[in-house]
Amino acid sequence: MAKKKISDFYQMTQGFFLVYLPGQRNSSEHTIRAYQKSVDQLAEFVAECRNVSLWDVDFPLIDSTILVDFLDSLEESGNSVATRNQRLKGIRAFYSYAAMMSPVLMNYRAEIYKVPLKAETTEQTVGYLSENATKALLEMPDAGTKKGIRDRLLLVFLYDSAARVQETVDVRLRDIRPGKTPVVILHGKGDKVRTVPLMEKTMEHFEQYRKVFHPDEGPYSDRPLFYTKRCGSENSISESSIRKLLGQYGRMLKETFPEIEGSVHPHLMRHSRAMHLYQHGMDLTLISQWLGHANLETTLIYAHADTEHKREAIARATMPDNPLAGKLNADRYTITDEDTLKKLYGLK
Repeated sequence: MAKKKISDFYQMTQGFFLVYLPGQRNSSEHTIRAYQKSVDQLAEFVAECRNVSLWDVDFPLIDSTILVDFLDSLEESGNSVATRNQRLKGIRAFYSYAAMMSPVLMNYRAEIYKVPLKAETTEQTVGYLSENATKALLEMPDAGTKKGIRDRLLLVFLYDSAARVQETVDVRLRDIRPGKTPVVILHGKGDKVRTVPLMEKTMEHFEQYRKVFHPDEGPYSDRPLFYTKRCGSENSISESSIRKLLGQYGRMLKETFPEIEGSVHPHLMRHSRAMHLYQHGMDLTLISQWLGHANLETTLIYAHADTEHKREAIARATMPDNPLAGKLNADRYTITDEDTLKKLYGLK
């Protein structure tokens, strides 16, 4: 049987990720992983859309139209415009390398560069689940089954820790620290590490999960907290698996809470936890540290979202013939000046 020829696409990915980025560019592990995610997700999307095997994905199958479809699908799955742009930047970097190594690929690079970065709105909005909806979601898995025990801890962990999906993938057993004040060590963007407290109830779910999925492991084990086994090989659970699981439970949740807009995805759990902490009085500076935000201003979206939520609630409660109705204009409740917003919430 003749050996299958490796496509130009995969020959280039091999050189880009194994030689060029780590050896010649000295790129960080975080950068390499982000670029890998961009190219890998694109390849999977192309294989599905073109109805070919992943092995057969090559440059001629990828044009600007399918790239736009791929980027749009990211947003439809709950990713932000910022994430969309990050994926496009990673793909652009790969194509620039490919064209540099083989000038005959320059036309494919030009095709990719037809797709512009998407403008990010300056007035950010944030979606989140109500506390009742969150409670219902966390109670959905059947704790009487092995899968239910796993799913319940995964949902509870995503919410309680407010971890990013990649941070959840990276958690090892040794990162869970029990005790009087249980915590988890999260490895975030830019190789930054932060410690996040966990609720006692979360630890109860963790202990039950550990007995089933890690019965022989000690507290300093390097095994992934959440893992999958295929063909005798064990690997950390993938981001796509977590997103798929959240999507399944999310569709069930929307049958009871039809007001939920869009899909239920991992970042929605993170937003929900942050909003609930804010609404219960936690200072924005502490929430910023909890979430691992590099810039405090990123956390201000929760203050803005809560203010808008209150404005809408007041508007709904005020009849059109009420004398106050004319005074409930959006401008009075929309904060656009960052200095004013910081002063209002004790940041200056």
